[in-house]
Amino acid sequence: HVCRACALRNKMAAMQQGEGDQLFDVRNSFYIGSYQQCINEAQKVKLSSPEKEVERDVFLYRAYIAQRKYGVVLDDINPGAAPELQAVRMLAKYLSSEDQRDATIAEMEKKMAKSVDINNRTFLLMAASMYLYEQNTDSALRTLHQGECLECMAMSIQIFLKLDRLDLARKELKKMHEQDEDATLTQLSTAWVNLAMGGDKLQDAYYIFQEMADKYTATLLLLNGQAACQMAQGKWDDAEGVLQEALDKDSSHPETLINLAVLSQHLGKAPEVSNRYLSQLKDGHRGHPFVKEYLAKENEFDRLVLQYAPSA
Repeated sequence: HVCRACALRNKMAAMQQGEGDQLFDVRNSFYIGSYQQCINEAQKVKLSSPEKEVERDVFLYRAYIAQRKYGVVLDDINPGAAPELQAVRMLAKYLSSEDQRDATIAEMEKKMAKSVDINNRTFLLMAASMYLYEQNTDSALRTLHQGECLECMAMSIQIFLKLDRLDLARKELKKMHEQDEDATLTQLSTAWVNLAMGGDKLQDAYYIFQEMADKYTATLLLLNGQAACQMAQGKWDDAEGVLQEALDKDSSHPETLINLAVLSQHLGKAPEVSNRYLSQLKDGHRGHPFVKEYLAKENEFDRLVLQYAPSA
């Protein structure tokens, strides 16, 4: 467990950061997945400069995107808005219309080919997010590599873990620790890497998620993080309690439903229990990478069944 001295040091650092950083609560709420809180904070914070106002709006509209309220973003951000906000609007446009996705990607790549202001890290993050939705991890990583911000590194870590490149994820995490070891994103990234490493590191990861939930609020992201640690440790009953709490907060959250489907099978529940979670997923989240992969495997299985069916 994180020792008391370390916890106190982290708390002091966060307090100092909060005093000196007017957007700490807005940013922090977004990073831990507390999107409504992020929107609430963004709407009441008083800021001292136009640059800070743009940054606040970036997080405000990204929180709306996380809530799948794309229309708000598309209506609010006009063509004369700051380049950072245009980048956020581009992601909302991409997500809001499946028919226009290829055109939106082409438009983004055209902007990137001209020349990207690498200080506009929002553009890099939004472009990388679009590539990720397209399952184009190479282009996502190349895009993120141009930025040196913690969020670019955190997203790179998620991609490396997805690719089973724990070695590269640890290398990136080391850079994050050198830049700011107490930052929320660094702590979250440490938990993700620990979760992938397994063994003794699972308990360390669990404590990070739990400490954040206690300190701020138990969001779906943090609860699913705790449950993933417990499942990896074989603590299926504990994980069920945490996932039930997550389900009570949002009954259609895709990651919660995926974890519950897996958990139900490990607990030996009737097949219809996990099938219900999968049906809910297929109903509400057809574009989710897990669902796309699952449907592809279902189709493949049906094809193989036909291939080996006895001929009349």
